[in-house]
Amino acid sequence: MSLTEAQRAEIAAHGQETFSTRRPTVAALEAMLYAPQEVLDHGFLRVIDYMGDDAAIVQAARVSYGRGTRKVSEDAGLIRYLMRHRHSSPFEMCEIKFHVKLPIFVARQWIRHRMASVNEYSARYSILDSEFYLPDPAHMAAQSEVNRQGRGEILAPEAAAEVLDILREDAMRTYRDYERMLDGENGYGLARELGRINLTLNTYTQWYWKIDLHNLMHFLALRIDPHAQYEIRVYAEAMLKILHAWVPTTAAAFEEYRRGAVTFSASMMAVVRRMLAGEIVEQAGSGLSRREWDEMMATLQTPTP
Repeated sequence: MSLTEAQRAEIAAHGQETFSTRRPTVAALEAMLYAPQEVLDHGFLRVIDYMGDDAAIVQAARVSYGRGTRKVSEDAGLIRYLMRHRHSSPFEMCEIKFHVKLPIFVARQWIRHRMASVNEYSARYSILDSEFYLPDPAHMAAQSEVNRQGRGEILAPEAAAEVLDILREDAMRTYRDYERMLDGENGYGLARELGRINLTLNTYTQWYWKIDLHNLMHFLALRIDPHAQYEIRVYAEAMLKILHAWVPTTAAAFEEYRRGAVTFSASMMAVVRRMLAGEIVEQAGSGLSRREWDEMMATLQTPTP
């Protein structure tokens, strides 16, 4: 359970508050405000606030005085042009703020996206909850033999059950030790900033994460990729749905020119042109390394999502 009943009641009460505003709002995103979308076993993601919409991107690109009177098709064409040619600054005019509950090891990957403002739950000030991420057996896989940072074959049910027992027991044992070290009466009264170092990386943390639209799309392009780790990918997939609700025209352009597109190097393009001209090209005479060749051929032979 990712939220207590008291927390759900607090969120529901917050969602009943309304404010009049002259700022543009997005009805589809307004309907999603504050509501948690549960992710993994104890995690969630929810939108706390946002600024801007598709029209704000167009307004910034044209530097117009108002929302404009152009046709929707013209605005969509401009947004697609901006996306296609990677003119990023108009997208930076829109921002969104999330409240995220996630395992610490996912947070360590997430924080590498540095173009955002982050405020994390402080384990120096407060005591972390006894909640830990335990993978579903369907995601318990062995190390990939071809990808040093990926997964291979799914573990046999017996092996998966044993690994889950190890993860569960280790997390619970370290948390009991954590509580005992912090306990001033029956334990050691250790400072919280020291006691926390004993906890496992699957312990859940929380943060507020604010980012502009351009950098959000960069985050999504990397983290919804099939090669991204599953545990961060599911958060990105939930955020992609939010993107479509918030800026549908921009989201459609993102799907077309970022998620569904590929990039070839100059050398790869030279090989593709030779192939289109009818030449039979092999890796040995292509000028590409084996890895580059394999990546190019995999891209040409695999449909995009």
